Amino acid sequence: MIFESINPYNGEHLCSHHTLTTNELHQKETQANRAYEGWRKTLVAQRVALLTELAQQLRNQRDHHARWITLEMGKPLAEAQAEIEKCAQLCDYYAAHADSFLTTQVIDFKGSQAYVRKDPMGVILGIMPWNFPYWQVFRFAVPTLMAGNVVVLKHAPNVLQCATEIEQLFLAAGFPTGAFQNLVLHHEQVSDVMQWPLLSGVSFTGSAQAGSTVAAMAGRHLKKSLLELGGSNGFIVAEDADLDHAVQTAVTARMRNAGQSCIAAKRIILVGHTYAPFLEKFTAAVRELRVGNPLEPGTDLGPLARLDLAENLERQMQAALRDGAQLVLGGQRNGTLFSPTILTDVNPSMAVCSEETFGPLAVLMRAPSVEAALEIANQSMYGLGLSIFTQDIPKALSLAAEVTDGALFINDLVKSDPQLPFGGTKNSGYGRELAETGLLEFVNLKTVVVGKAGR
Repeated sequence: MIFESINPYNGEHLCSHHTLTTNELHQKETQANRAYEGWRKTLVAQRVALLTELAQQLRNQRDHHARWITLEMGKPLAEAQAEIEKCAQLCDYYAAHADSFLTTQVIDFKGSQAYVRKDPMGVILGIMPWNFPYWQVFRFAVPTLMAGNVVVLKHAPNVLQCATEIEQLFLAAGFPTGAFQNLVLHHEQVSDVMQWPLLSGVSFTGSAQAGSTVAAMAGRHLKKSLLELGGSNGFIVAEDADLDHAVQTAVTARMRNAGQSCIAAKRIILVGHTYAPFLEKFTAAVRELRVGNPLEPGTDLGPLARLDLAENLERQMQAALRDGAQLVLGGQRNGTLFSPTILTDVNPSMAVCSEETFGPLAVLMRAPSVEAALEIANQSMYGLGLSIFTQDIPKALSLAAEVTDGALFINDLVKSDPQLPFGGTKNSGYGRELAETGLLEFVNLKTVVVGKAGR
């Protein structure tokens, strides 16, 4: 099979990628196994030195790699450049902390010596999405490699040149051949990789439906799985919130990357009298966003990454309108370009709430109190993250235990950061990426106890 890389803005053909043959895939397995035998024995300091060089390579070639992001999936160039810098910052973080995260833990165990070692597991498969084609790969691969594992990547079919460029980055930084390999696969070939004896786990980021399939496959072969799936994040604005701050944050949280983010603010829930003034200010701010060529300076929103994605968003919007929602702004689609859209009079039963919306469509909902707003937010089958905007920090903190999502951000948008564990609940998946927790996801926590030797 041949995958074609197409510029979603103008339909231009960029390049082609051939899927691996059975023999080529076997060679990749052999190379990964060989690389693991050497890589797992390297000192953490050696791994850190290569990671530091990788960060430098990213910064030196930022514009080159950012351009490929923009060409393949349509992200505005400034956002693509920021994505590359975020990858470099991730490298900086693990270069600074990998040694302490992997330090053997000493336990006082009934007068005996006891230790918990943190050893690598083997080959880890990453199945990654297109919406952040570098960041998603790096946040999986970097901690996994720092733990002493080796990585094989199956990237989304529409960003395979990004995958090729990422593999070249790791090689140029000095990582051993086979430590990071890009596998151009059809989804049916994933089952072949799952059967590799040395494959010990899989990290998947994508839709809940695909994640369920991957988890079932991993379970069948007794491979550990980590799933980072979709989201329908709530964004609660209390009556005492700083409205201007909440509005500007909401614009970013919903419209960045043309709304194509699992952690975007997809349900804006307005408490009491905040509804009318928030709607007025939010509409004015969204109206100023510029949609167009993502390579041109000043473009705020580029195209959606594929035509079918834009068509599906249009379907969800039309279904909401038939069910009684009101169109305040936008709603126009021109091929893959979708104008920033605001819907009001939305209720939880509508498709724009019950399904994940992946595009620049904001829905506004009403609630009589913060507690009622939280109840609406928790109704979702997703559980990735929640934002609450309020001046009453103690009250917001008191509600943290009632939040069913994997993250609560008070007076800020939900975001991923190297310092913070990232992951969800319910249909948003399980397991955690980033921080120390993320590094330990694919580590063999090995208990070692030294008893008395006797005579």
